[in-house]
Amino acid sequence: MTPGAPLPEADEFTGDLLTTAGVPAPRRRAHWRDALSRTFGTVDMTVPDEVRSGTIRTAPLGRLRVTTVEGGPLEAQRTRRLIARGDEDPYVVVKLLAKGGARLEQDTRDVTLRAGDVFIYDMARPLRLTLSESFQTKSLVVPRQILGLDESDLRRLTASPLRSDALGGLLPTFLDRLGDTAGTYRPHIGELLARNVVDILTVLADERLGRTSTDTPSGDAAMLLRIRAYIDRHLADPELSPRTIAEAHHISVRYLHKLFEGEDTTAGRWIQSRRLEACRRDLGRRETMGRTIAAVAHRWGFASAAHFSRVFRAAYGVSPREWRDAHRPVARS
Repeated sequence: MTPGAPLPEADEFTGDLLTTAGVPAPRRRAHWRDALSRTFGTVDMTVPDEVRSGTIRTAPLGRLRVTTVEGGPLEAQRTRRLIARGDEDPYVVVKLLAKGGARLEQDTRDVTLRAGDVFIYDMARPLRLTLSESFQTKSLVVPRQILGLDESDLRRLTASPLRSDALGGLLPTFLDRLGDTAGTYRPHIGELLARNVVDILTVLADERLGRTSTDTPSGDAAMLLRIRAYIDRHLADPELSPRTIAEAHHISVRYLHKLFEGEDTTAGRWIQSRRLEACRRDLGRRETMGRTIAAVAHRWGFASAAHFSRVFRAAYGVSPREWRDAHRPVARS
């Protein structure tokens, strides 16, 4: 998922959109508080007397939920009294602060956050999140049982920016793109992406908790993440194959195939699915309308236009030309 790629066309989005656009000024504050409460559950939400604008986009991603929020200053507090009333205990929120500054208080920690930070908070315990200026956040709401972390582990991870040199900042980039595209994927693609996110979170949690080892399942997950990132960087190379990937990572082809077995796919099918997704994006972009379908396919590593058309139809149910015609951007007047 390439940072900076265009947002999906509006008619492709299948999630929920809440906005203050078109709401009269006297009713805007109440409308915005209600929208925030519907999104974030049982929290005490404080917003300014004058609300200029706000937008919330929410969409499912497998068993996860992706939410992008843009708005002005606010403060969200979850107290023990509210926790006792609510039903959000089984969830953990992983949030990217894409724009603005923030302060998070949970589990005796009080941390100041800057744009680009990713952090976690647990809905089962009291917290206070303050956004003191115009902001944008992109969040994943994750069922706690998916992460496989006990109470003490979660307490060590909350209210602290998640950073990892080993993964090269993969999580912020991933969350940023997911915030833009969630709600546009077919269900099986959403499930695969959800697994990717959980893998990243598992590896980062193990690093933070001092449990990373190449001989553990989390070590396999870390290797798989690096391989996926490598594949995305080399999609345009027609020579990309399981053999070249294994050689680049100093592992056997057999071990490479074992890593992908847990994803119910193969390395070859993963490469093809990522290439198809890149082609699908390009075919709907205004700036690539002048390119032939064969040129788009070639750009992303498909040597044969006929083969590309066959696998595209098998994946999406329509031909590349039918997809382009149906998703052709409307000319601006």
